[in-house]
Amino acid sequence: MILDEVEQLLHERIGLDAGTVGVSGLNYALKQRMAACAITDPSLYWRRLTATPQEQQELINAVIVPETWFFRDPKAFVAMTRQALAMRATGKVAEGRALRLISLPCSTGEEPYSMAMALFDAGLGASDFAIDAIDISTRNLAAAAQAVYGRNSFRGTDLEFRARHFNAVEGGYRPHAEIRRQVRFRHGNLLDALGIDAEPYDVVFCRNLLIYFDRDTQERALDRLSRMLAPHGVLLVGSGEAGLPLQCGFSSLRIPMAFAFAKRDAAERQPKPAASPPAPAGRKPPARPAPAASLRTRMPPPRAAVAPAPPQSPSPAVAPAPSRDAAGESLGIVERAANEGRLGEARQAARRHIEAFGPSAAALYLLGLACDADGAADEAVEAYRKVLYLAPDHREALAHLALLLRQRGDLAGAKAFSDRLGRLEKRSDRQ
Repeated sequence: MILDEVEQLLHERIGLDAGTVGVSGLNYALKQRMAACAITDPSLYWRRLTATPQEQQELINAVIVPETWFFRDPKAFVAMTRQALAMRATGKVAEGRALRLISLPCSTGEEPYSMAMALFDAGLGASDFAIDAIDISTRNLAAAAQAVYGRNSFRGTDLEFRARHFNAVEGGYRPHAEIRRQVRFRHGNLLDALGIDAEPYDVVFCRNLLIYFDRDTQERALDRLSRMLAPHGVLLVGSGEAGLPLQCGFSSLRIPMAFAFAKRDAAERQPKPAASPPAPAGRKPPARPAPAASLRTRMPPPRAAVAPAPPQSPSPAVAPAPSRDAAGESLGIVERAANEGRLGEARQAARRHIEAFGPSAAALYLLGLACDADGAADEAVEAYRKVLYLAPDHREALAHLALLLRQRGDLAGAKAFSDRLGRLEKRSDRQ
């Protein structure tokens, strides 16, 4: 095959580190495109690929596999909304100027539409904000423009936002027209000139893109993101990328499980996030999947204590069991360290918590996130699998494990967990 040449081409065109999708993933995309072109000789396909920009785009479409859903990582949307309201309240965004937001990459549209829903639910009007949505995949952009979403785009147990913001149509659900009008979709590449307005953005969502780059490309990308961001702006990245902005001129805003950052020279001047606003008349606040911090509410109940037999002689004092408050405080330490990019500390704190309070789905999930973000893929996989042993219906662990396995090239394993997640969603829909 022509893997080495294709890897180099994709690195030059879109910055992709082929190791993040795995040899099997790249091979699968190549076979798809060769079959589509009715070409069996790899050298002939290579000539076509290098001579035809359209075929390069089709290969990019085949390599980029979307994995997204509405209100993924819900605390990021809470942080976005509160920061946006604070910018307006403190004059960081001038009165009468619309907030400028961008989702990059926007994939098939779930993220930018979630941003619009969250801002509408916070009481903002259509003239108060505008969202740009950029993606390298023309296939993803076509799906976003069609805006018809099936079960896989709605994950979690609380989907009340779907009843408020969507119409049922053939094939799934479509966001209301007022939601769709707030988002402008464009084809672009962060590493190239995007062709977007020169005015900087107040909020930049760039989640789960940096993990596909090598170190040098990550630094280039973060430099671009910094230049796109207003001095008072907020950058939100994925959980697996939380350590990267800290090394490239950003400071954490220390909002648990939001992975939100500001430019370092502006971090101390960031406005205090506004309290959650009351829902406007006729609207309910957005219903979203439970954040990781509340996962312990889904854990199996603790085993009942067994009373010991009456002692025949005085027995030594028994140390009291750790309190629930202490356990919650310990988990909070893990969350804060992970969110601030102190990934080594987060991993150690998670292990200390498990040693002190015993294994739990909540602690193991946080350990998995921290290991995932710190590049310890084997340990992350082990932690996510232990979560699923304790809580087989843990949707977040299923989603993260499927994505991690896909990135490592284990397509069969990724499909098994994605299918398992899909069955859970179907079961929830029937209940």
